[in-house]
Amino acid sequence: MKKHVLLAAVALFSANSFAEVTRHALPNNNPFPISRAVEVTPDTTLIFHAGMTPGPVNAEAEKGSREYYGDTETQALSVFKRLEGSFKELGVGFGDVIKMQVFMVGDPEMGGKMDFAGFMKSYSKYFGTKEQPNKPSRSAFQIAGLAGGPNMLIEIEVVLAKPE
Repeated sequence: MKKHVLLAAVALFSANSFAEVTRHALPNNNPFPISRAVEVTPDTTLIFHAGMTPGPVNAEAEKGSREYYGDTETQALSVFKRLEGSFKELGVGFGDVIKMQVFMVGDPEMGGKMDFAGFMKSYSKYFGTKEQPNKPSRSAFQIAGLAGGPNMLIEIEVVLAKPE
């Protein structure tokens, strides 16, 4: 009898030692590719990933020029590719992202407004897809500028829940 109780306790403890992520959808079946909230169990390993900025799209162009970095869509793709490389080293992927903050500078070619649509074209390739359906909770902000200098239009920071 003691052996069965011990085995049951071990099984219960083991079952509870796995991290669990619950993503709460937006209300009314809203198809927008973010989660209203993301919930993780206390035993989840969280990774707070530093903000990532784009690399040059044309390294031959004058550093800091629009040709050097590209538009918001191009820069967002660059950031996601750079994040992908970092994620591989950390043993995680885009499906593990639970929180995202996006900082965008107003695009001079759009009258100083952030190019949210351009960002979304890139974002939608990585989140809420058939291949990667997980959606993080997310905030997007227009800011005055980034430390990277002129024509750098985006920085993305994420929190990930690492599977055990």
